[in-house]
Amino acid sequence: MGSEKNFENDDVEGQPPSKNGTNKEVATFQIDEKKQEYDPYEHRNVQHPTSNLDTAIHLLKGNIGTGILAMPEAFKNAGLFVGSIGLVFIGIICVHTMHILLNCSRILCHRTKTPYLNFAEVGELSFKHGPPFLRPISGVARILIDAFLCATQLGFCCVYFVFVATNLRIIIQEEFGFEMSVKTYLSILLLPLIFLNWIRNLKYLAPVMSIANVFMSIGLGIIFYYIFQDMHGVYEERDNFHLVFNSWTNIPLYFGTALYAFEGIGMILPLENKMKNPQDFGGLFGVLNISMFIVGLSYMAVGFFGYLKYGAQSSGSITLNLPEGEVLAMSVRIVMSASIFLSYALQFYIPVSIAWPWMEARIPKNAQVGAEIVFRTALVILTFAMAVLIPNLGLVISFVGALCTAVLGLILPPIFSMCTHWETGYGPMRWRLIKDLLLVIFGCVGCFFGTYVSVLKIINYDETKGDFGH
Repeated sequence: MGSEKNFENDDVEGQPPSKNGTNKEVATFQIDEKKQEYDPYEHRNVQHPTSNLDTAIHLLKGNIGTGILAMPEAFKNAGLFVGSIGLVFIGIICVHTMHILLNCSRILCHRTKTPYLNFAEVGELSFKHGPPFLRPISGVARILIDAFLCATQLGFCCVYFVFVATNLRIIIQEEFGFEMSVKTYLSILLLPLIFLNWIRNLKYLAPVMSIANVFMSIGLGIIFYYIFQDMHGVYEERDNFHLVFNSWTNIPLYFGTALYAFEGIGMILPLENKMKNPQDFGGLFGVLNISMFIVGLSYMAVGFFGYLKYGAQSSGSITLNLPEGEVLAMSVRIVMSASIFLSYALQFYIPVSIAWPWMEARIPKNAQVGAEIVFRTALVILTFAMAVLIPNLGLVISFVGALCTAVLGLILPPIFSMCTHWETGYGPMRWRLIKDLLLVIFGCVGCFFGTYVSVLKIINYDETKGDFGH
């Protein structure tokens, strides 16, 4: 991720709430999808539906964030050729798992006569319709999925926090000569971020996000300007430049960072649920594929040419490679930092929207507003503590990508698919089951090694030699 995601489903109206508090009542009887006529699209009542273009813009916003700035370092860990091929491979797999999640949602909506489902609800219902031994833990699965979504988003917030503090330190040091550590700047940013995240309604965040997107576009434009300066034969002049492959030791770090680039699976269902024409979302030339192709192309361009330009000196954020003392380079740090600072609030909205309703139901009405402010403040302080403890941006991105994003984006969707098709079959020679099992194995292996190496790097991180120059 790093990236903006809108999990708000408030505009979608469906069935009335059931006794357990959810408005997605599970059918107690089985429905043959081939015979039934229920169409969830026709039963959705979206008050403010989004167009195909609106949805594409949201997808781009949600997938292009701090992760794109870390791609040159990812290519450094893998090598130019392997990094390029690997990014295409990981991108195809991640987009495929997004389609798997969409397909499971549609089947389960048909089966339960429910107009829409979110990520955790797809997990819960797939377990209820899957193998008998999984059905009793369907409720636990839903809780765990929500927990992973919260952990992922708080990880993104931590990355945003460190990014802004690091670039602010460089700006102040170059312009005014003040020498302070990144941890000091994290402390300075804490109070403004607390106030920013007291905004409780996405409606009031919309103008702020528009400004953030403008800043991001300007920043990327300037970064490409620097990348393409004096590019001819530049890799031949770089020490420790790996044209084909670097080493197996660094591949797990590459995996985590590359996977972080395609971490937007959590926003797929909310966006489709709010579309005017949701049938246009999937398909070969649907909104999802076209948008993710643009995302992948953007990440490939920054990673490929960024590593070609800076080689072994590629940092956890490409902004740290820009020349010091130049006004244009300074402006890129300013606009990118401003964009990421403002975008923190939208990333932060997601864990709040998941966790706060559970707490709200247990608090007296007259104390709910104050309690929510305290809750939001505590979560911001939590991300501050995480940022102080793990200041290396590249390692944070690899850790979040390898652990949380691998679970949500690679492991869970094929598990949902196996459960959803448990009763209807897996096709000739059980091809769907074999494919889903291979995806789960790939996700588990990548998750384990990526997380293991990231944790070791974090434990052994030397601040005096880090990207941030503490």
